[in-house]
Amino acid sequence: MQTQNPGLTSELATGQSQETLLQRYQDAILGIFGSPSRTLVKGEGSRVWDANGKSYLDLLAGISVNALGHCHPKWVKAIADQASTLGHISNLFTSPTQIALAEKLLGLAQAPEGSKVFFANSGTEANEAAFKLARRHGNADPSGQRRRILALERGFHGRTIGALAMTAKTQYRTPFEPMPAGVEHIPFGDIAALEQHIDETVAAVIMEPIQGEAGVYGLSREYLQKARALTREHGALLIYDEVQSGMGRTGSWFAHQGVEAELGSVQPDAMTLAKGLGAGFPIGAMLTFGTEASELLQPGQHGTTFGGNPLATAAALATISVMEEEQLLSHAKQKGRQTAATLEGLDCVAEVREHGLLIGVDLKPVENSSGIGAAVVAAGLEAGFILNATGPNTLRIAPPLVITEAELDEFCQALPELYAAAQQKG
Repeated sequence: MQTQNPGLTSELATGQSQETLLQRYQDAILGIFGSPSRTLVKGEGSRVWDANGKSYLDLLAGISVNALGHCHPKWVKAIADQASTLGHISNLFTSPTQIALAEKLLGLAQAPEGSKVFFANSGTEANEAAFKLARRHGNADPSGQRRRILALERGFHGRTIGALAMTAKTQYRTPFEPMPAGVEHIPFGDIAALEQHIDETVAAVIMEPIQGEAGVYGLSREYLQKARALTREHGALLIYDEVQSGMGRTGSWFAHQGVEAELGSVQPDAMTLAKGLGAGFPIGAMLTFGTEASELLQPGQHGTTFGGNPLATAAALATISVMEEEQLLSHAKQKGRQTAATLEGLDCVAEVREHGLLIGVDLKPVENSSGIGAAVVAAGLEAGFILNATGPNTLRIAPPLVITEAELDEFCQALPELYAAAQQKG
């Protein structure tokens, strides 16, 4: 299941072993991420290598980030070329790559005339911009009563304070309360609850079309259509967080576009992006749809130092170019369906939720166990697979979009063995 790269040894770069590097991490880095399990030093395609030379099939892609895999030559060249030309200029100026990327994203989103883009550095920063957009919309209402923001239970929008207020998990929010006021969390996918809570006091409704952090749960076509109709009726903004589900991961450029053919437009008033947008280079974005939403934030009301700089936007342009040239959207859709069908046939699997190459896998619970997900992740790491558990018995599969059928089959064939190994370790 694992391979050794002859170009890698235990004395990579620093001349130190993985164990030594992990100890240095513990001594120097704030412990907010816990203890890392490996020191990774090299990647190529859908595989990475640790400091001891062991190979792993990457089925997480930096949490849905490395859309082109690792070190795609066209992506590497674009960054190197841009770095040798112009790296950072501040937002007192613009650059050709910034303008071109904004135009490209608006085209991919099929945004109407008057739509705009704000560039940030991450998904949580894009959602902070969306939070402020919602506040501006509410404050512009003559009634002075449009103060509420509705978000969905189980949702995850980031760790900065505004994004955290919209995030549902109380264990994330409680240590940092009080949160910004006015955010309410309503049941996920419940149309009746949405109808009950929305009125003219709501400034915005924010939702992930597919909740990745919760275990890959997608909102129904009917829910998205109803949310669009209700927000229009009551004068609220509809905001999609497509940080994880956007940029081709589901087989459409953006997850909400996958439902429009059957239901008509469910286009939002704003949409946030990051993760796969730069395929590993930090960049986020908020798109505003139409003139009204695009004029809410005025000069001086929001900003960023690094957002949209030439280097980041060149990386994103290269990412999109490769996705188009290699037809990765159709690849994600096809390989996602094939993988889901294979997983559904395994005895250890209870349920599969597939959205292209964003797949939730519920493993069958083990008697007298609080959950086997983490143990399967650990067994996978020992066997040469990078996996992620989002719940006691749930795996999230989000590999590079360039992953091959053979690599996906390798994982599917190994999963029963990983499950059995996890059971034995109990």
